[in-house]
Amino acid sequence: MTTHAPRFWRSIPQRYNLQGTHCTCCNEYFFPPRNLCPNCRRGANLEEYTFKGTGSVVTYTIIHNATEDFERQTPYNLAIIQLDEGPRVTGQIVSAPEGVRIGMRVHPVFRILGKEGERGIIYYGTKFAPLLEPSCSQDKINNKINNKINNENNQQKS
Repeated sequence: MTTHAPRFWRSIPQRYNLQGTHCTCCNEYFFPPRNLCPNCRRGANLEEYTFKGTGSVVTYTIIHNATEDFERQTPYNLAIIQLDEGPRVTGQIVSAPEGVRIGMRVHPVFRILGKEGERGIIYYGTKFAPLLEPSCSQDKINNKINNKINNENNQQKS
C-alpha cells in the first residue's frame, strides 16, 4: 500500500490545486468538487474551477495535543477559512499561534502534510499563511522613511 501513496495523492487534484466546481446557473462555488449543484439540483451546469486560495479566517483553534502523526508540529493552528469565492475550507495556518486572528487574510502555500508508512513516503498539500496586504506593508515602509527624514531634518536644525 505505501508504494502506491504518491500516485494516490497525485490523483486528488484538490489536494494540490484547490480545485472545486462552479455552477454556471446559480453562480455558486463548491469545495470539494461536487457532481450536482445542491441549489439547482443540476449537474450539467457544473464546471471545474481552480480557486485562488486567498481568503479570511472565520474561526481557529490552536492544537496542543495532537495525534502521533502531528506531535512534532504542536502547537499548530487549524482554521476555517472563507475563500474569496465563497466556500469555506479547513486548513492549517503556517504561523506562530499568537499571530493568528479572526478576519486575518491568508493565502495558500504548498507544504508537507505528513509522512506515510514505515518507508516515510512524504505527501504534500495546501496549507495557508498570513497574507501581507501590499498597502499595509507599503504604508509602514513610507512611515519609516518619513520618520527617518523628519529625524534627520530635526537633527540638522539643532
